[in-house]
Order: sequence, then structure tokens, then C-alpha cells
Amino acid sequence: MQAKPFILACLLAGSAQAIDFAKVTQDKITIVDVSTSSMSGKAFQAATLMAAPVGKLCTIIQDYADYPSFMPNVGKAQVSRTGEDYSVVDMTLDLPLGKVKKYRLRLEPKLAPQSCRLSWKQLPWEEVKIEDSIADTSGYWQLSASPTDPSKTIVEYYVYADPGLVPFGFRWIVDMMSERSLPKTLEAVRSKAAQ
Repeated sequence: MQAKPFILACLLAGSAQAIDFAKVTQDKITIVDVSTSSMSGKAFQAATLMAAPVGKLCTIIQDYADYPSFMPNVGKAQVSRTGEDYSVVDMTLDLPLGKVKKYRLRLEPKLAPQSCRLSWKQLPWEEVKIEDSIADTSGYWQLSASPTDPSKTIVEYYVYADPGLVPFGFRWIVDMMSERSLPKTLEAVRSKAAQ
């Protein structure tokens, strides 16, 4: 795991926002590439408005073991450790052509009355071979009650992903892990909240 991209991602996430959250709507998912030349992977910010309260959406994104039922490409999510303010989750991605990637995340929720934040960063997982994992990932969900309607939530999703060495002809793995998966991820959460 590389610490530098995670630090850059956090700095970027705290800097000027790429998306105008006052303009997000329920019928559109806005996605912006916020990668920089100093990153070895790609970073994206996405946002939309969902017709569900913060608490309901927060419960969904913190149910890690349930990720395979609604998150694109997640074959397995197993909570391996929990602490007072974090969880460690072992993730397995099932990608096309039989490709499988495994990695370990530390997820940290921060709750407030009108907001919920869930940030993650990749941890070392010695039992997994380098070629079976990814180089690095980090990011966060930021859920904030709509200022005009507290029964709705402004949903922001930021992800940095570096798949590591990608064999010739498999560049699509980069897109599968980031830009193409973002709308599917947000729509999956929207659908789950509507159940």
C-alpha cells in the first residue's frame, strides 16, 4: 500500500470542491475526474440527491457484510475486526473474465445529527499475493441532509483507486474499479434505500 496517494487524496478531498452540491438532483449523477499527475491511480468524485433520509442511507453503507447483495462487482465483504470507531473488512471483487481481486480496508464512520461520513483506506493483507490484490484505494462517502428537504440526502462519493500492474489488454480493470463503477454504485444504494 502506498501512503502518498492516500495523503494526496485526503488533501484533494479537503480542498476546493469539484462539484457544486447546491445543484445536485435526483435524476442525475454528476461525476468528475479529480485525478492529479502525481497520483499513480485515478480519483473521482460523484454526487447525487437521494429521496431517503441520512440515517437510512448511513445504515446501508455501514452494513459491510451486505455489500455483495447490492454493490457492483463485490463478491464478498467479510468483517474481520471491529474497534470502537472502525471496522476492518476483507473485500473480494469479482471482475469479468474470471478476474478476482482481494484487498483489506479500514472503514471509519463519523456520525452527526444531519450527516454521516464513512471513510476508508487500504491496509496491508500479507496473505494475499500482490498480483491478486490492488496497489491502493481510499475514499469516503459523505451524506448530508438536504438544506431544503431533510427527508432527502446529498450523497457524495469520492474514490481513489490504483489497481497496480495491469497486464496488457486488461486496462479495462482500471475503469471497472473507478469511473464506470461510480454510477452503478450510487444507483445501487438508491435502489437499496427504496426497498
